[in-house]
Amino acid sequence: MTTAIIADDEDLPRKELRRMLAEIWPELVILAECEHGADALEAIHQHAPDIAFLDIRMPGMSGLDVAHAIKGRCHAVFTTAYDSHALDAFAAGAVDYLLKPVSASRLKEAVARLKERFASKQVAPDVSQLMLELDKRLRAPAAERIRWISASVGDTIKMFPVEKILFFSSDEKYTRVVSTDDEAHVRKPLKEIVDGLDPESFWQIHRSIVVRADAIAKAHRDEMGKYTVELRGCSERLKVSQAYAWRFKPM
Repeated sequence: MTTAIIADDEDLPRKELRRMLAEIWPELVILAECEHGADALEAIHQHAPDIAFLDIRMPGMSGLDVAHAIKGRCHAVFTTAYDSHALDAFAAGAVDYLLKPVSASRLKEAVARLKERFASKQVAPDVSQLMLELDKRLRAPAAERIRWISASVGDTIKMFPVEKILFFSSDEKYTRVVSTDDEAHVRKPLKEIVDGLDPESFWQIHRSIVVRADAIAKAHRDEMGKYTVELRGCSERLKVSQAYAWRFKPM
């Protein structure tokens, strides 16, 4: 029996993919449908599926983040609305992708490749490096990256140069911006800010926290294996979620 989960934050594409899979691969058992990356990661831990169909961009934890976290525990197939310039990262063929809206012919090709891998007992590859490359390609080009963050505080506009920002953290309504000597809140969602940052300079360590990489002084691991991060020039300790703990594994 071959099993899978489907993760997509949009209801219609998720249900349409399930319907198409039922027609093309009726023997495939769908163990869970997930709306968020965190739910997908939990479902993979709970059900240990053979395949994870992951939307590349979901709020909070993306499909790329889930792929980092599972480290080859199951075969990944990505669904995406992005065009081919980003999808060149898949050229090696270790991971398959489906361009939205998913066509039946393209899904049949992906299913055939998956069946071949299972027939030859290929182990699911660890695609961490590929995911890093794809994440870079999906971010804004250097010319379009954010240079400044402006925040309104009463009648004052505070200006934060990106190179002085220590971390961003978000709640449902605001994103908190903390620099070496000040902080403020902006209404722009963290996801939109992240897409405009240099992925080499800023690391997501939690669905609601992004830190400047060169500001990290130490990562602490407790007896449960959970990490917190200590930044230079900041007294706060920031939580690292399971999906991003791979960044702090000893070399």
